[in-house]
Parts: sequence; structure tokens; C-alpha cells
Amino acid sequence: MTLQTAQSAPPRAEQPVPRKAKAPLREQLIGWLFIGPFGVVFLAFLVAPLGYALYLSLFRKALIGGTSFVFLGNYTKAFTDPSFLDGAWFVIRFSLVLIPLQMLVSLAMALILDIVTSSFARFSRLMIFLPYAIPAVIGALMWGFLYSKNFGPLGDIFGLFGATAPDFLSRGGIFYGLLNIVTWQWAGYYMIILYAALQGIDPTLYEAARIDGASTWQITLRIKIPLITPALLLILVFALIGTLQFFNEPQILRDLAAGAIGSDFTPNMYAYQQAFGLANFNYGSAISFALGGVVFVCVYVFLFATRKRGSFLS
Repeated sequence: MTLQTAQSAPPRAEQPVPRKAKAPLREQLIGWLFIGPFGVVFLAFLVAPLGYALYLSLFRKALIGGTSFVFLGNYTKAFTDPSFLDGAWFVIRFSLVLIPLQMLVSLAMALILDIVTSSFARFSRLMIFLPYAIPAVIGALMWGFLYSKNFGPLGDIFGLFGATAPDFLSRGGIFYGLLNIVTWQWAGYYMIILYAALQGIDPTLYEAARIDGASTWQITLRIKIPLITPALLLILVFALIGTLQFFNEPQILRDLAAGAIGSDFTPNMYAYQQAFGLANFNYGSAISFALGGVVFVCVYVFLFATRKRGSFLS
């Protein structure tokens, strides 16, 4: 009896993966041509000024002795300067109140407008977003007029009910006055981001939830909000960066607030006063970079914490 053994076919030689051919020189030049204008503007108006400001922050200019290289001396002075630390503490406290308030208001408006589909809802989206289209300077001046005790309408409105209007430009009320202005100006912008995220959710998820007996409130809490968590995270980072760099609104209201807002009210205002009020450009640059370092650390820590947990809502 003859045993026949099947011989396996010889293994096929692996074909080398062809490398992607390099783009012709002409295509590379066309690509550089398109990004060239942006690159020039980016280098001229961002990289170069930042580099020069960083260079200035490493020196100190005095009437006696002239300009001297102090390396990190200005930064050490900034982080021990009571004016800088008080301003930083104010914006941190302001952020802890403002950011949750902004997110809550924008989320509530986005959820309501996501449910309402009438023509009035489209008009409402436009009206809610409109404050963001108004420049911050004009918005601050407008609210300064409304807050004024001398010629603002609040006094007359409260007087109709025999009450005294709150003074939002006083030392005790300026915190709440600024809180209202910033929330009014940015909540509409954040609402649009959240509304766009809600519109991207598959409607079949809602239908399946209703079939299972879920109520509108349960759909909102269990489906809508968890699925727009990335958008919530995005606006939270935007709000954190913007609030720590607080400048426009208090600077505009400074002359109307009757001493409630000083030159060192926020770190950005303090840097502006040092650089352009006292011509101390070296220390002003150091304060600006110190504030940038604080912003970077805060955002990085927050993003790292949410990356570890997967979501700041979970």
C-alpha cells in the first residue's frame, strides 16, 4: 500500500509594500503657496511679538544701572507680588462661579430650543446668539449705562415698587455686575455649540427610548446630555481660558465703577498698567507670561483629569 503525502505549496513571497511616491515639486510649491500668507501673518503678528515679549521679560530696566539681565527675576517678583496674586485669586473665584453658570444657562437654552421646532425657535436662537455679535466694548458700555444710579433705568424701575436699585458698580456689587455681563455675552455662543451637538444625535435613539417608556426628562438626562459631553468639555475649556484672561469688561467699566475696579483688578489689567501706564515693559511682559503659565497649567490639569476619567460628567 502506497502512502501518498500531500505536499504543501511553497509559501508565496511577500510582496513589498510600495512606498508612496513623493509629491512632485510643483504640488509642494502650490501647497506652500496656499499656506504662505497665513504663515507670514502667524510669524509676524504672533510668534515674533511673543518672542520679543519673552526676551523683554528676562531683563530689568532701572534708572540707575540701566538694563540688566535678571533671567527669572521678574517671574519670581510676579509670583510674590500681592497685586498679581490678588488679581489671580479674583479671576479664579470669578471662574468658579461664572463657568458653571454659563454652562447651565447655555445648556438649558440649547435643550429647550432642541425640543421646540417652530419658527419662533429659529428667531429665539438668533436673539440669544445676538449678544455675542456685539463687541465687548459696546456691550460693557451699554451695561454700564444700565447699571448707573444717576442716569440708568434701574433706579426708575425699582422706584416704581418703592425699592432701591442694587448698585452693581459698587465694591460689593461689581462681582455680580460683571458676572451678568459676561454670561449675557457668551451664553449664546456656547448655546450654538451645544445646539449643533444636539442636532447631530441620531433621532432613532429618542424613538427607541420612548418605546421603552422613557419620559422627556429621562431622555434628556440619560441620552442627550451624555452624548454632548465632548461639546460641554469644549465650551468649558473655552470659558476657562477666557475667564482667566479677563480684561475687556472691567477695563471699560473702570471709570464708571467709582473706585470699585483698580488697575490691578485682574492680572491682565495689572500687566497693561505696568507696560503702558508705567512704561515698565519688562515686568509687564513677565506678568503676561506668568498668567499664560497659570492658564496652561489649569487647562492641562483639567484635560488630564477628564482624560483619566473619560468624561467630567462620569
